[in-house]
Amino acid sequence: MSDANSRSIVSNQQGLHEKLDEIVNKHLTAEFKKPIAAHTQMAFDQVNEKVQAFAGPIILDSCCGVGESTANLAKRHPDALVIGIDKSSHRLDKHDIEYKQTDSGQYILVQADLNDFWRLAVAANWQPTHHYLLYPNPWPKAKHIQRRWHGAAIFPFIVKLGGLLEVRSNWDIYVKEFAQALQLTGQYCEVELFSSDTAITPFERKYWASSQQSHRLVIALL
Repeated sequence: MSDANSRSIVSNQQGLHEKLDEIVNKHLTAEFKKPIAAHTQMAFDQVNEKVQAFAGPIILDSCCGVGESTANLAKRHPDALVIGIDKSSHRLDKHDIEYKQTDSGQYILVQADLNDFWRLAVAANWQPTHHYLLYPNPWPKAKHIQRRWHGAAIFPFIVKLGGLLEVRSNWDIYVKEFAQALQLTGQYCEVELFSSDTAITPFERKYWASSQQSHRLVIALL
């Protein structure tokens, strides 16, 4: 499939999920008891050593895929340590081949389950200045609402991490649902169209080449 022929999102949802508020409110009041996976604990411990030793800003690039966005964010924030996290070793392994960028900025790529990594970061009192969620898997089928980050049990920990959160998707409903979930925590933001002269992720480049629009929210989490 060429970059200029990227498929649009197909969903049986025409608007916000009818059970979104119920699901989010349940997660905001429930305790997340799932045990931390050993491999993520080990990966976190290694990264945490570098975080604790670093004096500058910490930036998270969650669901970083091949890490192109992580490298680009490091260039944009040369005083920061940018941490790209993805669960797929297959995607991360492509980074050295295709996307290695070391001419400016500092970044780390780590393979980890974000359901565990985010909880560990909160427990370790990380205070990222920015948190990017760029084109996460939209899980567009209505029955998969709880696989979307805002509909998942981990959502309260995204809020607890704080920082300037930026979410981008080529599916407007995903970002609108995320904004609604944040509103249930007492935090309000607008969803807007986003465009730029330069795409910073492979998905962003593909979507724009096929004339799909990006939707985003940006909010300073309290």
